[in-house]
Amino acid sequence: MSVTALQWLNEIARLPLPDRVRIMNVCGGHERTVAMAGLRTVLPPQVEIIPGPGCPVCVCPEQDIHDAIRLALDHGVILLAFGDMLRVPGNLPKGEVRSLEQARGAGADVRPIASPLEAVAVARANPARPVVFFAAGFETTTAPVAAMLLDAPPANLFLLLSARRTSPTVAMLLESERPSFDALLAPGHVCAVMGQEEWGFVVDRHAVPAAVAGFTPDSLLAATYSVLRQIVEGRCFLDNCYPQVVQAGGNPFAQRQLLQAMDVIDAQWRGIGTIPKSGYRIGQAFAAHDARLRFPTAPTAAGTTRPRAGQMPPGCDCAKVVLGKIYPDHCRLYGRACTPRAPIGPCMVSDEGACRIWWTSRARSPVLAASGE
Repeated sequence: MSVTALQWLNEIARLPLPDRVRIMNVCGGHERTVAMAGLRTVLPPQVEIIPGPGCPVCVCPEQDIHDAIRLALDHGVILLAFGDMLRVPGNLPKGEVRSLEQARGAGADVRPIASPLEAVAVARANPARPVVFFAAGFETTTAPVAAMLLDAPPANLFLLLSARRTSPTVAMLLESERPSFDALLAPGHVCAVMGQEEWGFVVDRHAVPAAVAGFTPDSLLAATYSVLRQIVEGRCFLDNCYPQVVQAGGNPFAQRQLLQAMDVIDAQWRGIGTIPKSGYRIGQAFAAHDARLRFPTAPTAAGTTRPRAGQMPPGCDCAKVVLGKIYPDHCRLYGRACTPRAPIGPCMVSDEGACRIWWTSRARSPVLAASGE
């Protein structure tokens, strides 16, 4: 018989917990369930659930967004992207095109899609035009992109790839002088593809309790109970609290496709910097579909650079939110200059962004709530 969310809460309440326990999730789906189900309001007050680097749209390099905008405006391509990417702003002066949505308003052919199969369909329906798929995502959405490359895509389909790997970022946080969490909820969807074993370093190298969680309140509370019990009992192990989907070894077929189609590289994370072995690049065998090779960006004039290129917008604390250093409502712009209607930082754009999730779940101060947003 399955254990209900209420039963898990009762089990957690019985634990002799320390004064403060910080548990990080690294999945926008986890954070959405935590916020929408109000789990923070029913857990013991000393238990903190910290949103971490779980939003690929939020960490997509600003330069990639700028390149996508220029491709759409300057090269006459059909530019495809997952819907959230269309509204993410780049660091450009007011009056200039700052997002793919604005590029579409300026006449560019920009279209939202939901899967790589749609990109293939658009390319086949428009054989005389180049089609660029701006593919940002973590392993879960990158594996289907790899499959698309391996399945002989149309010659007019190109990829502007901005794919990232989740575990290297957590490794970076744990290797810092002051990690911002005491336990980890590992992302169930990533583990389903890459295997839970990829997260073994959290326990083995850093002695931090960890549990794989699904996306329902009962699964998240089961994982929360597991890591809290590990802390109370003074032992660490990687627990799989999502066995319905996550199996030992993950999905070997998807892993092989990623290895065949792409190379693992050091990669930029917006506002954070370069993280070793945290990104993917299109493999040499598929260079004919690499938009960066087919449409190289124009070189910058000697001695000049774009102001604030690669950075977060002024005043935006999205990078601190992504790293779990502050809660979304502690950002200087949250609910003031930055709301879902007029986002400034990327974390307020995506449905997986912590700021957007908190705002949607009405995590607002009384003063801000009066604004009517």
